[in-house]
Amino acid sequence: MGELANCPRCHAVFMKGTAAICQTCVKKEEQDFQTVYGFLRKKSNRTASVNEMEAKTGVPEKQIRAFVKQKRLHPSQFPSLDYGCEKCGAPIQEGRICGSCTEEFGQNLKQLERNQQFADRIKEQEKPKAKTYYSSEYDSFE
Repeated sequence: MGELANCPRCHAVFMKGTAAICQTCVKKEEQDFQTVYGFLRKKSNRTASVNEMEAKTGVPEKQIRAFVKQKRLHPSQFPSLDYGCEKCGAPIQEGRICGSCTEEFGQNLKQLERNQQFADRIKEQEKPKAKTYYSSEYDSFE
C-alpha cells in the first residue's frame, strides 16, 4: 500500500504509489507531452529549439527537457532537443553527463589510482622487515 505524501508540484495530498506526483499533475504532464509532441510532428517544427517550443506551446522549458531526459522525445528524431549535463549543465542529447565531464572523471579516477599505488608503495617501504632468528641444535644437553 502507498504512503501519504504531498505532490512536489502542486503540494496536494495523495497516496504515493508508482507515480511520484498526484493524478492531477500526471494528467497535466501527459497533456503537456501531447501538446509538445503534436507541435513536433509537423515537419516544419521538427528543428525548432526548446525555447521556440516553449514559446509556441506554453509548456515550460524544464518540462520539455524532462521529456527528452525520460526518453519520451528522442533527439535522433528531433535534432534540436537536448537537456543539461548533471555535472556542468552543458546541453547533451543522451546519457547523464557530457563528454568533457566524462573525460574529467576519467582523469580524476586515474589520479586517484596513482595516489593509491603511491601510498601502497610508501606503506610497503615503511613496513618493518621481518626478523629471522636462527637457533643451533645442541646435542650435548642430554
